[in-house]
Amino acid sequence: MFFMPLLTTNKLESFYGDFQALFGIDFEIQQGEIVAMIGANGAGKSTFLKTVCGLLKAGLDAIVFDGEPIGGVAPGKIVQRGIAMVPEGRRLFPSLSVEENLLMGAYAKRTGPWNLDAVYTLFPILKERHRSPATALSGGQQQMAAIGRALMSNPKLLICDEISLGLAPIVVKEIYDALPRICSDGMTAIIVEQDVGVAQKVSSRLYCLQEGKVTLAGSSKDVTREQISKAYFGV
Repeated sequence: MFFMPLLTTNKLESFYGDFQALFGIDFEIQQGEIVAMIGANGAGKSTFLKTVCGLLKAGLDAIVFDGEPIGGVAPGKIVQRGIAMVPEGRRLFPSLSVEENLLMGAYAKRTGPWNLDAVYTLFPILKERHRSPATALSGGQQQMAAIGRALMSNPKLLICDEISLGLAPIVVKEIYDALPRICSDGMTAIIVEQDVGVAQKVSSRLYCLQEGKVTLAGSSKDVTREQISKAYFGV
């Protein structure tokens, strides 16, 4: 039986002004799948995510989500269609409490399983600190709040950009341990991750980018470290 991918990109290109950052990216992810994207700094991973989320322009048909072309659609409308991103650096609202930050994620008013109670069950520390300003949280707690804020929009596709960046290994493990619970009801996820071992462990497939191009795509459990090293560094 053929299943239509939830998200595809077709020869996707992206630019910062006159500078071309992505060159013909072909990508797909199925409903309920977790796909990792790896690559060195500057490889184009975050640019790819920003383009999918509408923060950078793309041709209309270059990105298809849930059967509809969305290239160049405004970011707010993309959230309403069911894509949410956990941005690199968390980017919580410093003047708001933890709970107020979480509620900001619900503005799209999409229905689904994720609400304050569900987020607090996933990350109990956020319930304990719900009245605290976001700036009073530890780095790991801020990351949990950023993930919770994204989930509050009840997305079909959750995109996580470098969620382990700057966190202690024990905190990274705690956050990634929550991923199976997040995806247990069929949630689809794209994970950008610098730690190749973690990326392989949490995903079913991975893509490697180098200089804005896909240099490797395959099953996470089957690709070898030699293949990854060659794709990562081009040597």
